[in-house]
Amino acid sequence: MRKLVLSLSLLISFRVYAQEALKYQTPPQSIMELAMAAPSPSVDFSGKGDMMLIMDRSSYPSIEELSQPEYRLAGMRINPANFGPSRAAYVTAIKIKQVGSGKEYAVTGLPANARISSVTWSPSEKSIAFIVSDNSSITLWKADVASGAAKQVSSRKLNNTYGAAYTWLDENRFLIQAVPTAIGNAPEKPLAPEGPTVQQTSGKAAPAVTYQDMLKNPFDEQLFDYYFQSELVITDGSKEEVVGKPAIYADATPSPDKQYLLVSEMHRPYSYLVGADRFPTTTAIWKMNGEKVKVLSEKPLDEVRPKGFDATSNYPRRFNWRADAPATITWIQALDGGDPKKQVPFRDALKSLDAPFTAEAVVLAQTPERLYGISWSSATLALLTEANNSQQRTKVSTFNPSNVAQAPVVVIDRSENDRYNDPGTPVTVKNQYGKSVVYVSPAGDMLMRAAGASPEGDRPFLSKFNLKTKKQDIIWRSKAPYYEQVEDVIDPVKLVVVTSRESVSTPVNYILQDLKKKSTVTLTAFPHPQPQLLGVQKQLLKYKRKDGVDLTAMLYLPKGYDPAKDGRLPVLMWAYPREYKSASDAAQVRGSEYRFTRVTYGSPIFWVTRGFAVMDATEMPIVGEGDKEPNDNFLDQLVMNAEAAVNKISDMGVGDKNRVAVGGHSYGAFMTANLLAHTNLFKAGIARSGAYNRTLTPFGFQNEQRTYWQVPDIYYKMSPFSYADKLKTPILLIHGEADNNSGTFPIQSERLYNALKGNGGTARLVFLPQESHGYAAKESILHMLWEMDQWLTKYVK
Repeated sequence: MRKLVLSLSLLISFRVYAQEALKYQTPPQSIMELAMAAPSPSVDFSGKGDMMLIMDRSSYPSIEELSQPEYRLAGMRINPANFGPSRAAYVTAIKIKQVGSGKEYAVTGLPANARISSVTWSPSEKSIAFIVSDNSSITLWKADVASGAAKQVSSRKLNNTYGAAYTWLDENRFLIQAVPTAIGNAPEKPLAPEGPTVQQTSGKAAPAVTYQDMLKNPFDEQLFDYYFQSELVITDGSKEEVVGKPAIYADATPSPDKQYLLVSEMHRPYSYLVGADRFPTTTAIWKMNGEKVKVLSEKPLDEVRPKGFDATSNYPRRFNWRADAPATITWIQALDGGDPKKQVPFRDALKSLDAPFTAEAVVLAQTPERLYGISWSSATLALLTEANNSQQRTKVSTFNPSNVAQAPVVVIDRSENDRYNDPGTPVTVKNQYGKSVVYVSPAGDMLMRAAGASPEGDRPFLSKFNLKTKKQDIIWRSKAPYYEQVEDVIDPVKLVVVTSRESVSTPVNYILQDLKKKSTVTLTAFPHPQPQLLGVQKQLLKYKRKDGVDLTAMLYLPKGYDPAKDGRLPVLMWAYPREYKSASDAAQVRGSEYRFTRVTYGSPIFWVTRGFAVMDATEMPIVGEGDKEPNDNFLDQLVMNAEAAVNKISDMGVGDKNRVAVGGHSYGAFMTANLLAHTNLFKAGIARSGAYNRTLTPFGFQNEQRTYWQVPDIYYKMSPFSYADKLKTPILLIHGEADNNSGTFPIQSERLYNALKGNGGTARLVFLPQESHGYAAKESILHMLWEMDQWLTKYVK
């Protein structure tokens, strides 16, 4: 009788209508409590390590907040009411803690319900600055670290739509991007258009990823001109100096010695195909009073680029001030026209120009692969990071900026997916200009922080890496049963560090450690934010697929579960495929079973409280070695991965292989639809914000850089839409109506649903109003969890 009542109630919940006028629902209590738990605070330490900020973070906004006016222009989403981003997380309160004494006090004097962001320390670290947003403006504030007293710096409204809204110049002065005083009224949309919107191409190939939120018509261009313009202002709170004319500033960065500005201005003609970062841009050096010293580059509209992941602009790019010099500008210039298919001895050049910027630029170094970053250390040492993304390789070299005749020396050369041999990221320190530079000891050792991947899982470490011998000496490493990593190096000589420590049952907290003296001071004691999870069992699973590739998954089991007494459980498997050029890289263990289990809105772990065995981060590697591309055998490998995972949980005596659901978000949703179309392994699937027809992303997707016209068969076979007539397993499709991610247009879910309906499939399509690729509103998230729980209960549990 009980089963009959349950069946009837589920039938009532899922009446079959073509569409439903459904109000927002909430999930069962066990899920609700986890979802609504307050976020844990974030922290930030002063460079000296004597002070720390403890910042409370905002929870989910309401759907009413998310429904405020929004413009989607040139790849960005802004709030026209306050000239800022329309979707952002905020800090709601700040506490200051003295590390030595443990004294803790609040930042006071803030407006009620302040929405705080962009918190930074002053050069002397005696103050902090931040911006406060409300419904009509964004303003700059400053707080005294010793007392916590805060005050508004300027009455000028900031423009926070693009670039940095403010920058410290010295202890009292700021450079801000302000809304122009004479901006006038916003453009009004004409009742009727003056004519059609026309685009034209003239025979030159211009392949482009399917970007969202592009400009669409002349009125959008007017809105972009209005809302993204600002004027540069130097202010100390009492007096202001306007620098230059109002313009759309992509960048305005002071030189380390604060004598010059590096300024990039965007201008027309705009594009309806690419975003603002590829609009025409003039880059120049100014004096601090706005006087133009030198134009460095006039980049035209950058719509046309060669194909490939390593393709780039043929114009100078990545203009930056050199961190270890008073006023030296550097940039990168492609030597191959930006085309990675060209056979050239060097692909990129790093160029440099010193103040007063009257001489010719100097070539500091040339790189055989695409140059992606420069890390400065001193006048005689810097690091170059180059990569070949098609081959998934990365390389780091040292070079001497004072001796351009001396060729760079490679110190790290590895597969970017070889985590076992990743030496980590160099530790930086602040120099006399307040800029971060790589720390190198007199013996030639860098300090390196690394994730510490190993066959036992991630064990983060701090090491010394000698630039001459290329040998690494680990000086500290995380130990079970904790997951601990170095968050900040306070003193690289004395080896005083701040670490974050967590375990399966204890949340992240922060510890001051003297590694030489082996002393520790506990800095925080944040409580468990989700005590309902205490007792949940967590285990790192290791298994193989039938071609021998090692796989892993993180298994969560209900508290108190005993397979001998309780029998087999229904299973929820959650995954996201990743591409590799090496089977050995794909087989490496990722993650750690000692990490704290914090359930966020998109997690599958909610269902461990509903009696499911949850396999999270289930590895789904797609390998293409040598000349083969990973996607050449995508479906075969995907099926092998899924079979191995189902067999593992079944062979353990834990999972019921006849009651397994699979799910994923974005590319994981694409994976889910494919597995349901090509296997009979699963009872149901959940696909959130996915793309299912690859012909709608014809110029590449994910890590596929070939176009549809080069490999139409692969595009067809990889598209679950092509096999909608075979997809008979129940699938729940969820999508944000305002998805902003490249390629995952909401029409992807709509078209798959229509195809399934037309072919007699079982599917449910849920569009979440106002939501992007990731979901934000409390009502949306709770409803999503309700939909998923209903689906799993009906078709799996």
